[in-house]
Amino acid sequence: MITLQHMLVLSGLLFALSVAGMFINRKNVILLLMCIELLLLSANFNFVAFSRYLGNIEGQVFVFFILTVAAAESAIGLAILVVLFRERRSINVEDLSTLKG
Repeated sequence: MITLQHMLVLSGLLFALSVAGMFINRKNVILLLMCIELLLLSANFNFVAFSRYLGNIEGQVFVFFILTVAAAESAIGLAILVVLFRERRSINVEDLSTLKG
């Protein structure tokens, strides 16, 4: 049986993995976006876990809003990366500093 503690430990591990990925990898923008998605996934696990524990559906409904924002963020982020790659032939974070006006 999956308990609240199991879900919170999984959420904590995903959160720690995403934060570590952000600090360790500062060169690739795609990996940074993936770490942000893991961060949102860990928040979703918390909402689902507490919603199930408390017996109401409000947390699960809120997850759909987070998923919508995450999908929009992914689409916009990847579109920006495609334009950046066409201009610079690279998606390194260090190359983004040349875009300052």
